Amino acid sequence: MTETLELAKALIERPSVTPEDKGCQDILSDRLNSSGFNTEKLHFGEVDNVWIRKGNKSPVFCFAGHTDVVPTGPVDQWQSDPFKPVIRDGQLYGRGSADMKSSIAAMVVAVERFVKNYPEHKGSIAFLITSDEEGPAIDGTVKVIETLEARDEKIDYCLVGEPSSTETVGDVIKNGRRGSLGARLIVKGQQGHVAYPHLAKNPIHAAAFAIAELSNTQWDEGNEFFPPTTFQISNIHSGTGATNVIPGEMEVIFNLRYSTETNHVQLKQRVEEILNRHNIEYEIEWTLSGKPFLTPEGELVNAMQKAIETVTGKTTELSTAGGTSDGRFIAPTGAQVVELGPTNASIHQINEHTSVEELETLKDIYEQILINLLT
Repeated sequence: MTETLELAKALIERPSVTPEDKGCQDILSDRLNSSGFNTEKLHFGEVDNVWIRKGNKSPVFCFAGHTDVVPTGPVDQWQSDPFKPVIRDGQLYGRGSADMKSSIAAMVVAVERFVKNYPEHKGSIAFLITSDEEGPAIDGTVKVIETLEARDEKIDYCLVGEPSSTETVGDVIKNGRRGSLGARLIVKGQQGHVAYPHLAKNPIHAAAFAIAELSNTQWDEGNEFFPPTTFQISNIHSGTGATNVIPGEMEVIFNLRYSTETNHVQLKQRVEEILNRHNIEYEIEWTLSGKPFLTPEGELVNAMQKAIETVTGKTTELSTAGGTSDGRFIAPTGAQVVELGPTNASIHQINEHTSVEELETLKDIYEQILINLLT
């Protein structure tokens, strides 16, 4: 068993369902402290965070990740206990194996090797680890970044270990993410009997054409880095449960994943203009989960592309697809932020797994990135 695999299994064994950490961060701190790192525990609300750093010079290279995992779902549908990691057919199974305890294990072992082989390396190396990525993300990375910013402690390069790869490790790296704007729309009506519609006001009927227009609107055309902005409804609820009652209101939950061609203020205005034009009585609550960010080709992207080619012999694709990540809290500080981790085919699924062989490849890539940037 390699060091990387051993550490990954030790982390998976901790049932750290968000926002729990269950001692994962202590495991990481104990190992890195032995390599000359200093640990600062940052606890906010119910969330454990840790900032682990070696060195006091620039540039600061930060590995960012999370020890919390999503719930397992029905345990009886797993082929093995989700918190008892096992290897089958070259795959490591367990909750968090792909998202993202294996990435963290690869980061730690890569850094241990790097600081041993290059004790006089340039700059500083840090880890920003949270247990609040899979949850509301209120007391995690965003709070750590606020703490660092308050004391003017800057990150220059940040590698987030989210599972970015598609077919093989390193085939895709995420150099940006779309913004996420969500809303809870309450359409007002008047409850009544279905046989007497003239004495009631059906909110479903009132909103139908507006919802159709929102669903068919082209918000922008995207650009060379981002696909066009998308609008998706995730939930619609209305009615009392009775078949002969016109409901008094309807709730619609929707989300806009948007590119750098627009912003959340413009999107709010356009949505509300459509609703107003259809003469709907409504209330709306907006939630901005994250603004879009982009790290163009430069020192970090180039170092990562070269490292992947050195280790695997393959070229990598830049992408901004997918959901949000904690990179959205780090990029606004001016840091270059790129995501690189295992393949993402099984994340959040029953029988989550990652390739044992590619786990070692990922560790080698992480180490080569440090060599490219800090030697």
